Amino acid sequence: MNAAAFAVGAAAAAGAALTVMLLAFAVGLRTGRHRDVDTAWGLAFTAVALTGCGLSAGYGDDGRRALATALVTVWGLRLAAHLWWRARGLPEDPRYARMLAKAPAGPARTRYALRIVYLLQAALVWFVALPVLAAQYQPTPPGPTAWAGTALWAVGLFFEAVGDAQLARFKADPANRGRVMDRGLWRWTRHPNYFGDACVWWGLFLLAADTPAGWLFVGSPLLMTWLLAFGSGKPMLERHLATTERPGWAEYTARTSSFLPLPPRRHRDNAS
Repeated sequence: MNAAAFAVGAAAAAGAALTVMLLAFAVGLRTGRHRDVDTAWGLAFTAVALTGCGLSAGYGDDGRRALATALVTVWGLRLAAHLWWRARGLPEDPRYARMLAKAPAGPARTRYALRIVYLLQAALVWFVALPVLAAQYQPTPPGPTAWAGTALWAVGLFFEAVGDAQLARFKADPANRGRVMDRGLWRWTRHPNYFGDACVWWGLFLLAADTPAGWLFVGSPLLMTWLLAFGSGKPMLERHLATTERPGWAEYTARTSSFLPLPPRRHRDNAS
């Protein structure tokens, strides 16, 4: 890997992520809601991948560059389209409402939103996407590790896309209002989309792990997995669900794996 060329690509990728998030911030100010930053999340990763692909020409293997770019673009655009469709016409996301309530109203809250919601996510996009950039600048063709990563990416995309589709169909049925989704992939894990997301980013990391230099970026999928399983993903969502007094939620959490897909646990009598 050409270290100087990679550094230029990484700097340009940071600029791409920042540009997308600043545009999302402008949209948030115009609409008065910041939940659309979730749509920008997938678009920012796509922008980073496309930027890296363009700048790595002549430095990285064309096949590996195309593979890494295609996988990120497919994942990012699907996620952005799904989140945009799900959020259309809805008010502010309760997560962002609670977060922004910590700052005083007026300009101070606007600055707080810029720092905590948009600039922080731009930095996260850049850091998490570093293995993708590393893959794009590697001069060797994809090997077995990269193809194993592609397979893991496909598993992750399956869990994300199918889990999202199953949940959307469930919510669209008025008979399910107030009920807990415990069917399909949601029977095996409470968060198939978060588990899928983790698989996607470990798979993309493996695209760069064909060489020792690629392992320098193992912190990126580790951080993403931590965010999904222990940070702003699963814990924050489950705290919200626990406060909605949804019938059957406690029983569902007792029998269903919190993250990794596992067979549902059998109910145990407390007296046994």
